[in-house]
Amino acid sequence: MPTEVILPKVDMDMATGQISRWFAEEGAKVKKGDVLFEIETDKAAMEIDAPASGTLRDVTGKERVDIPVGEPVAWIYADDEVYAPISPLVGEMSAKPTEGGAVPPTSHSVAPPSGLPAISPTRGEISQSQGPARATPLARRLAREANLDLSAIAGSGPRGRVVRADVEAAVAGKGAATPAQTAAEIPAELPSAPSPAPRPMPDDQVLKLFAEGSYELVPHDNMRKTIARRLVEAKSTIPHFYLTLDCELDALLALRTQLNAAAPMRKTDKGEAPAYKLSVNDMVIKAMAMALMAVPDANASWTESAMVKHKHADVGVAVSIPGGLITPIIRHADEKTLSVISNEMKDLASRARSRKLKPEEYQGGTTAVSNLGMFGIKDFAAVINPPHATILAVGAGEERAVVKKGEIRIATVMSVTLSTDHRAVDGALGAELLGAFKRLIENPMGMLV
Repeated sequence: MPTEVILPKVDMDMATGQISRWFAEEGAKVKKGDVLFEIETDKAAMEIDAPASGTLRDVTGKERVDIPVGEPVAWIYADDEVYAPISPLVGEMSAKPTEGGAVPPTSHSVAPPSGLPAISPTRGEISQSQGPARATPLARRLAREANLDLSAIAGSGPRGRVVRADVEAAVAGKGAATPAQTAAEIPAELPSAPSPAPRPMPDDQVLKLFAEGSYELVPHDNMRKTIARRLVEAKSTIPHFYLTLDCELDALLALRTQLNAAAPMRKTDKGEAPAYKLSVNDMVIKAMAMALMAVPDANASWTESAMVKHKHADVGVAVSIPGGLITPIIRHADEKTLSVISNEMKDLASRARSRKLKPEEYQGGTTAVSNLGMFGIKDFAAVINPPHATILAVGAGEERAVVKKGEIRIATVMSVTLSTDHRAVDGALGAELLGAFKRLIENPMGMLV
């Protein structure tokens, strides 16, 4: 029996993925462990190995097309196996029912229409008239909230899958009981329910506002779709509140200059170079990690059943990449030296921009830092990235007039804003955390001991 090659789930949020390129062609001889293709998810590109040795056949996974997780994209035939070709559209043809409506259970293959190859039942031959309706998770949730029977909705997605637009159309045209809810089952008075979340303006209504020919449509890639979904989810499910204060940077900048000047030299391919070069952001990461350890109740994540109290500070750092952003994580940042954090951050950022991060390098974390200071942004508020309960938005350091003991002087000041999940961190606790961060930034020698 040939070995099925599926599109694997390489990210906990991954529902679909794209094959960016194949490394083996139809009919190629492959060995177990050879790289077959590269997956492009919303966050990274990963190489997928062959699960068996043999001949690669029936390569149905097309490049640059959204493919559901778990979908077969090819098969590998062992050298002693007889090859039986299949339809290029795997899974889209269902077994043809008999006159009695049942699918013949024992036939080895289904007689196809004239001119089409046979389909082997070992490859997931399923009658679409049986089993639960095919639908996306979002469509299932919307149908459940609207008390609609999915099997009564005609799907417009791939292979008849019910998608969000189908459910919304059914809701808009719902004037009588659905097949799953007869008139006898409808109560005279329904209990009040929360108002549904406002829906965005439909695409066609948006496009009507602009003159035809005055724009071009660029389809969303997986990364942009995931960013949009997670941001809407975060803002609609997490009760954000914000705390802002100013930190003086002069002592930190002076220490940074001293530490960089004292960096030992090491030999590289490009000649001698310093062993490290600290940035302000490296010191911000360290200060945030140490602040969380000083205020452990703020180093938490919310779940419906319990508060998750973390024993270490794993700090995610927002990195801009083409088409979006990703948040690689400095694990145990509270225990690492500034030089280790600096070099690790440079490596993570470089691999993030080339989409070479492993899932464990950007999943999880206990907090995050987003720094737009290099763009001259004075202050801003960031959106919390679950499962974090906090995220620190860092603005630019700039010279400002400050008053000390009744005298005006010039200081380099940086504004920071802490976005907090009010379910996990209350106002006073958030203020305590931000105060601990400010003390470390303004007295940076504390980060060296």
